Amino acid sequence: MAKQFHVVVADFIRDDLEPERRILGDIAEITAFGARVEDELTGRIEDVDAIILFHELLLTRRTLERLRRCKLIVRGGVGFDNVDHAFARSVGIPVGNVPDYGSEEVADTAVAMALSLARGVHYMNSRLKVNQGPWAYLQVVPLARLRGSVFGVIGLGRIGTAAALRAKALGMDVIFYDPYKPDGYDKALGIRRVETLEELLARSLVVSVHCPLSDETRHMIDAKAIAQMPRGSYLVNTARGAVLDTKAVPEAIASGQLAGAGIDVYESEPPTEDKDPLLAAWRNPEHPAHHRLILTPHAAFYSEAGLMDMRLKAAEACRRAVLGLPLRNIVN
Repeated sequence: MAKQFHVVVADFIRDDLEPERRILGDIAEITAFGARVEDELTGRIEDVDAIILFHELLLTRRTLERLRRCKLIVRGGVGFDNVDHAFARSVGIPVGNVPDYGSEEVADTAVAMALSLARGVHYMNSRLKVNQGPWAYLQVVPLARLRGSVFGVIGLGRIGTAAALRAKALGMDVIFYDPYKPDGYDKALGIRRVETLEELLARSLVVSVHCPLSDETRHMIDAKAIAQMPRGSYLVNTARGAVLDTKAVPEAIASGQLAGAGIDVYESEPPTEDKDPLLAAWRNPEHPAHHRLILTPHAAFYSEAGLMDMRLKAAEACRRAVLGLPLRNIVN
């Protein structure tokens, strides 16, 4: 019997659609396009009823204005900067996200990066592996004690809150900057609010970025911002790539302003090898930043359980949309 609806997974998932069929299989045909650029959608997506979009391509007005019956675009993830959600709203297409699929995993990764950097674990491992420096703690002198040191969170959403609680459990003094967070969360969580980004940067041994990407936050952490951090501090970004101007990071490490950085997300993914000074420093054993950088490939979200949550919740959102049920987590 012909299925009533057609739901597509635009990118990222290219083969096994069992999780999506588990939720939608009784009412919808499900197709994985596996697209890597928007042009690959032309002629294939115009009549679909719902779209699941991950992070490998952009959906712009060029595609959105051709959709004839789409009832929902759902981002399989938290960030939604890779879909023109304002234009989608203007043509009556709701855009949703999955805000709760991997909060634990991303927070775990952010704190793991911070610990590995601030305790010298990564630096010592990286240097000793290539027979550099003494087989002794002298490699990382001086290190600050983490208990009582300041862990600064930019953006106290779900993931930022989870990271704050993990850092607090380590005995760190947790502060946060989030001008859109209502009052009282500092009291409820037992952490401290600061009123300006400048204050957070100036006080933090570790700055962990957890805000969405917007016009307001694009390149919010740049060379000027990094210069406001204490000398020898650490920077972690597991949020969105363009919040951080990564070109500023190698020089900040080379100068000693930063003692290390952990980065999981990039303005262009994968980064353009021949144009990215961050990758050049990370790959070059002679660069002062080489042993002080931890780079991962937009993988902080991942665990088997987290990936399954993301896929099932995105499919559930599509089911609600095509059946005309009330929608959740609409961002536009």
